[in-house]
Amino acid sequence: MTPPSDDPIAVQLAAARRTQILDAATRVFAEKGFHGATVRDVARAAGIADGTIYIYFKSKPDLMLGILDRLNESEVRDLDLGQALVGGDLEAFMRAYIRQRFDAFTEMGFDVFRVLLSEVLINADLRAQYHAQVIAPTYDIAETHFARWREQGGVKDDEIQLLLRCLSGLVMGVLMLRMLGDPTLEAGWGRMPDVVTEFILFGLGGRRA
Repeated sequence: MTPPSDDPIAVQLAAARRTQILDAATRVFAEKGFHGATVRDVARAAGIADGTIYIYFKSKPDLMLGILDRLNESEVRDLDLGQALVGGDLEAFMRAYIRQRFDAFTEMGFDVFRVLLSEVLINADLRAQYHAQVIAPTYDIAETHFARWREQGGVKDDEIQLLLRCLSGLVMGVLMLRMLGDPTLEAGWGRMPDVVTEFILFGLGGRRA
């Protein structure tokens, strides 16, 4: 990883280089798979020297964690969730937020997500790092915001930790079906964020008058 810097220009340049490398790694992993790809392949796709990658990422698994962290939008998750309290319209926020998450997966491409997920499932060390560095901190942030929403009457369930896992499980399940090529999901993919939002907020009974 790059060392911290107080120079804003250096920070911007480092962020741009990381983005360049992660973009290349995403393409290479989608094309060749995790085990078929090499750091040299990623470097060539990024148009940089092999050694440059190791300035920013210590290994190929670290590259994968970088992609997963970017897909999770970890850096802006706290700010995004905080927006729900600004306008006071939880439904509008949820609708926009879930669409944003679905769009992130669609933009990245389901081929590379399939590669990432399969490696996380079989690689215990990578799975532990992913949970510690990405999943657990995200849940911590979400739990803080859900507790605030509950105080305002927006969320009534006391089991916030379990509730959050139900919500993420719902989204993950939909993504899994989409990756498996479910034709109904493929045809109605653009409507799914609204369908998921309605289900989360109003359940099987739908919106009540």
